[in-house]
Amino acid sequence: MISQDLDLLVWLTIFGAAAVTYSLRIGGLLLAGKLPKTGRFKRFMDALPGTILLSLIVPAALAAGPIGWLATLCTGLCSLKTGNVFLSMIVGIVIVAGGRLYGF
Repeated sequence: MISQDLDLLVWLTIFGAAAVTYSLRIGGLLLAGKLPKTGRFKRFMDALPGTILLSLIVPAALAAGPIGWLATLCTGLCSLKTGNVFLSMIVGIVIVAGGRLYGF
């Protein structure tokens, strides 16, 4: 009996999480049409992807030590110079892999 109750609770949790997730997505789409398209808010929204990316990259680079710092710097420079995100990622991966291979 407990196993059936637990199974039901698991399924209710999964469906509840899915409902919340999709309602947030739909709410975002509906709200997007009502937000201002100019001014300070537009500048804020334009800067948001970069700030989110930095919040993900900086802690990982700091935790990786000097080889991570070098890889992050080279990846950023490559991205600015070439505009090719894939090539920039390859540069960072090669630097970290080479550093780990040689014990850095």
